[in-house]
Parts: sequence; C-alpha cells; structure tokens
Amino acid sequence: MDLSEPTHDFLLVFLGSGLILWGLGVELLPNPIYSVFFLGLVLVCASLFYILSNTYFVAAAQLLIYVGAINVLIIFALMFMNGSKYYKDFHLCTVEDGITLMVCISLFISLITTISDTSWYGIFWTTRSNQIIEQDFLSNSQQIGINLSTDFFLPFQIISIILLDALIGSIFVARQ
Repeated sequence: MDLSEPTHDFLLVFLGSGLILWGLGVELLPNPIYSVFFLGLVLVCASLFYILSNTYFVAAAQLLIYVGAINVLIIFALMFMNGSKYYKDFHLCTVEDGITLMVCISLFISLITTISDTSWYGIFWTTRSNQIIEQDFLSNSQQIGINLSTDFFLPFQIISIILLDALIGSIFVARQ
C-alpha cells in the first residue's frame, strides 16, 4: 500500500497490539470456542500484515485457507469434545438469539439488495479481464487473483455455500 510513513507506522503498531491482545485471548480464555474465535482474529490480523507489506495474494490465501477453512475445522472438532460442559443451561431461544437473528436478516437483505442493484458489467475487472491477463507485466499471482475474482468468482462462492451447508448439517446431526 502506498501510505505515508506515520500512517504505516500507526497501522503496524495497531495491528501488532491487536495481534498480541488476541493471542493472549487465545491462551487465557477458559472456553475453547472463544479461544478459536480469537485465533480467527489473530489470523485475520496476520493477513492484514501481509496487506501492509503489499503481498495481496498471500493475504487472500491466508484468509481463505487459515481463517476460512482451518479455523472452521477447529471449531467443528471442538463441537465433538465435551460440548455439554459449556452448555448445561442451554436454552433454545433467548432474547440474544432474537437480536442476532434480526441482525443477520438485515445483513442478508442489504447484501441481496446490493447484489441486485450492482451493475456487474460496468466493473473494470469483469469487462477487461482477458485484456489484462494478456499483458506481460502481470505476475502469476496477479493473474491468479484476476481469474479468481472474474471467471471463477461464482463457482467459488457456490462451493463455499455448499460447504457451509454441509458443515451446518453435520453439526446438526452430531448434536442429536
């Protein structure tokens, strides 16, 4: 990123302190589920460090592989071990669940509205992706990033939704 030196230094200090605090949260929290969520924040913070160092492809891979896959796998594994110890007084529907449901529904509606109102053909990367890829000055990681954000965007999103559905279904079956 082309940032001024004080801004870059501030972001480094901010991300470094966040990394330390969230890392302490991973170690010090007694509930392992909360620890895994803090681990996700640590991994997101590490990917932001990659963005600051202008390695965008590594940052995207960090987010997709470690936060999106490995962290979810750890949460899934924790669902199988001693889950009843933390959920002895589990109620099916609480006020917090209703608030969370309303927030999720509003985010879903705003996402659908944004997707339907966006003119996808006016976006630079989707209209000129073949011309950009043919240029010689792009590296392989830039070409991969352009392909993933243009030609293969919809298949990856569909696969992620299918994997999320499979994960939710397997958690549902495992808890019964």
